Amino acid sequence: MEVFFLKSFCIKTNNKELINYLLKELEYFDMNNIYVSIYKFKLYQNIIIHYTGKHKDEFLKNISTILAYTIIDFYEPKIIKNLINSNYFYFSTSEKKAIYNLCLNNVDFAGSLNSISIISNSLFEYLSCEHSLILEGFINFRLTNYIKSLDSIVDMCVNKFIIDREYHEFISLLKLYISSSESTCDVIHLIYQNEESILLNSSKKIIKPDTTMNSFKYLSDISFSSNDLALNTLLTLLPKKLYIHIIDKEDDFTNTLKLIFDDRVFVCNDCSICNLYKLKAKV
Repeated sequence: MEVFFLKSFCIKTNNKELINYLLKELEYFDMNNIYVSIYKFKLYQNIIIHYTGKHKDEFLKNISTILAYTIIDFYEPKIIKNLINSNYFYFSTSEKKAIYNLCLNNVDFAGSLNSISIISNSLFEYLSCEHSLILEGFINFRLTNYIKSLDSIVDMCVNKFIIDREYHEFISLLKLYISSSESTCDVIHLIYQNEESILLNSSKKIIKPDTTMNSFKYLSDISFSSNDLALNTLLTLLPKKLYIHIIDKEDDFTNTLKLIFDDRVFVCNDCSICNLYKLKAKV
């Protein structure tokens, strides 16, 4: 004897766009024995769903997945904005907008899949026992783990925003220093290989960096890499032309040099100097 279940519940909302979205999704719902209607009762429009089939868990799982995507599409941007406004109210409107855009870019595909899993599991548990669902209330009281994950993304993006802002301020200050100072040499060659820098003068002789503290125009840390020393040497000598010879690949340091020295920079990866250092690397 086949056993059939009767499961009925209603989704309460007054968001017309959300209602149309759900009705369209339910129209293409890939299960039989489902009946959908919509009525206005008191405060809310009610999407009423009846299921009279044998596979109750499968039905609830599919409905939960649809609602999870709905919550992410319609409520996630609003939740992110609220978190920014609540926790970082001291930022300007333009700064909060920049942080918001960073958050949207960092809620990646893998993160969305994780969120869908968290939300759909909570929905499945809830719909197994309840007969009505107010989406806004469900988000506020049942999805604390989901909101915490978004809060972590907001915190990460705020930190990235601050670091990026300080980086651009740093670049602007150095560019101002360069434009207001006189060059002391015409050409410097920077050999860049394995994330390390070597400086050559116009005669292709190695320039030994000045490591005395009073010569430093830029400090990134207490301990200095060859790139820190190279940058400080370049800021001391201020060449009219800086040739960057890329032996393997560019990275953040070479990109920073291009921003700082702007039109003084010429990037090369296939000249006599490049080929010489490439040959040395093979030996």
